[in-house]
Amino acid sequence: MGTYEVTVHTGTRALAGTTSYIYIQLRGTEAESEEKNLNQAYFSLGFSEGSVRSFKVECKASLGELIYVKLSSKPFMGLDNQWFCNKVLVTTPEDGEFLFPCYRWLGCEEKLVLRHAKASLVFQDTNPISQRHRMRQLEERQEIFGWKVYAEGMPHVNHYESALDMPAEVRFSFSKNTDFYYTAGTQLLALKLEGLADSKKTWGSFNELDRLLCENRNKTIDYVEAHWDEDEFFGYQFLNGLNPMMIQRCSKLPENFPVTEEMVKDSLGGSSLEVEMKKGNIFLCDYKMLDGLVGNEVHGRQQYLTAPLVLLYCDPYGMMLPIAIQLGQKAGVQNPIFLPTDSKTDWQLAKIFVRAAEFSVQEVDIHLLRTHLLSEVFTMATWRNLPFPHPLFKLLIPHTRYTFQINILARNRLISEDGSITKYSGIGGAALEEFLRRATASLTYSSLCLPDNISERGLEEVPHYYYRDDGMKMWNVINKYVEGVLQHYYTSDDDVKNDTEVESWISEIFTKGFQERKSTGIPETFQAVKELIKFVTMVIFTASAQHGALNNGQFEFGGWMPNFPTALRKPPPEHKGQTNEDTILETLPDVGTTVNGMAVLKLLSTKSTDHYPLGVFPEELYDEEVPCTLIEEFRKDLRELSDDIEERNKKLELPYTYMDPKNVENSVAI
Repeated sequence: MGTYEVTVHTGTRALAGTTSYIYIQLRGTEAESEEKNLNQAYFSLGFSEGSVRSFKVECKASLGELIYVKLSSKPFMGLDNQWFCNKVLVTTPEDGEFLFPCYRWLGCEEKLVLRHAKASLVFQDTNPISQRHRMRQLEERQEIFGWKVYAEGMPHVNHYESALDMPAEVRFSFSKNTDFYYTAGTQLLALKLEGLADSKKTWGSFNELDRLLCENRNKTIDYVEAHWDEDEFFGYQFLNGLNPMMIQRCSKLPENFPVTEEMVKDSLGGSSLEVEMKKGNIFLCDYKMLDGLVGNEVHGRQQYLTAPLVLLYCDPYGMMLPIAIQLGQKAGVQNPIFLPTDSKTDWQLAKIFVRAAEFSVQEVDIHLLRTHLLSEVFTMATWRNLPFPHPLFKLLIPHTRYTFQINILARNRLISEDGSITKYSGIGGAALEEFLRRATASLTYSSLCLPDNISERGLEEVPHYYYRDDGMKMWNVINKYVEGVLQHYYTSDDDVKNDTEVESWISEIFTKGFQERKSTGIPETFQAVKELIKFVTMVIFTASAQHGALNNGQFEFGGWMPNFPTALRKPPPEHKGQTNEDTILETLPDVGTTVNGMAVLKLLSTKSTDHYPLGVFPEELYDEEVPCTLIEEFRKDLRELSDDIEERNKKLELPYTYMDPKNVENSVAI
């Protein structure tokens, strides 16, 4: 006889408990146990939320090395309620303790097969039973998670139209679901009560906008409102605002941007454009991907998109200052170059057009495509190609949480035909789809890897670039963690070459996400451990730190609408000297467009109660010493980075908090 002690942990999330009958069966290399009804021992207690129950499973002989645990459920008195199991611990007659992670819902008449927590590569899982289960799990997942073409030329997405159709294990938790919809409802309701959400009126003055922020202020919002029209803050946002990804060092002016020495001499403190270019102090932001796109209609009125070019100068004090703005890509007399020496209103309106272009690029390319849609590709490839025992599945799964559902909501509620972005922004409709295609075509591997991206843009030495400073430290922390875990399991480059599962994983990412474009530089296969480490670092950085930097400040930087207008109602001026404050107010979004845009930005940047900061992994997926130690080191490194950022921020007039690990989620969960 052999006695196995089984301890079952029910989840602590809402509605995790069940009154259903729960059965367990153990499978080893030599034999399997009989199915045991666990409710017989605790009939009166059942499996309540957060409970821990222990049982004995008697076997006629040793089962051999444990391979899996099978859980099943049957209704009690016809009540069909799901059960959320966190994990199962099994102690063998030989006193070995084995962890079988679950963290999934089990419905009545369903079965769950749980593999042991020890990770293994496909060629190491040699037992025939293990091999069959590994293959069967992937076959099932590939049926459950199917690819779909959302639009030609864009990354493919999961095939679910509604989150309700997805497996429970990838949907929002009850608290996350409640919190998300409650927040959305209250935001819009508050605006409706003020009678502004449907208004097509033009704002009478900038002072009228102030009352919209009365209950939503913080230090950053107040700072933005006070400084939005200052050149210093305008330039600062290219480094530390919502889109720190476009600015690049300029060593030669584009031919379509004919800025002369005479135009900028007053902005360069007695120096010349040529000299400052050679010193590396001149920078460019080029919104050429917006060129030729026709703006959306909002409230029945045509909106206008522009593709500006912005020239900036990093002065001797380290401030990034705009020195020239051209609002279209074709140089000419009807496309003047605006300068800080122009009238205040001319210069102000030119900067507003740039900030509106920034909204389109940041929300669609930098935020939606480069974090949300790419994370969905990574998530799909992970679920479809990496079984639970694979070390890369265990490493990545915390960084896929809620990705499917948040993206389905984005497609259904933000960029659909009647979505908020479509209805209340200039980039909605056909322009949005075409822009996404262009943005996808521009994707490169190096642009997704922060060290490479900073180097390519020539920004290694730019002062006060806190996104770069914190991001590089974050990249290194993540890279150290990934390197430790993967080098533990991949002991040679041959291990990578022989891993057919990871080969399928990267192949789907290349074909479904990057449209088989070799020009992207995305690897099609991995030949070395270091190649895999870099790519996985990028995947985790994209879903966590990069998303945090691009998402979390949306309302803080965009709540004051003139700093981040969602749409503009008048075309760009063709001549100087014809702009006044009334012209600017008539160009800015109307009242209803403003408040609806604010509601979306508030929702998307509000931290939910179901929040898991980077490094906080609620699932216990490992029981091996090395990965468990590496996770603790990862958390320690993140705490130290957070302390450093907080200490630096004490000295800043406007703290940069978006790369603080405490404010970064593991995944694109919002």
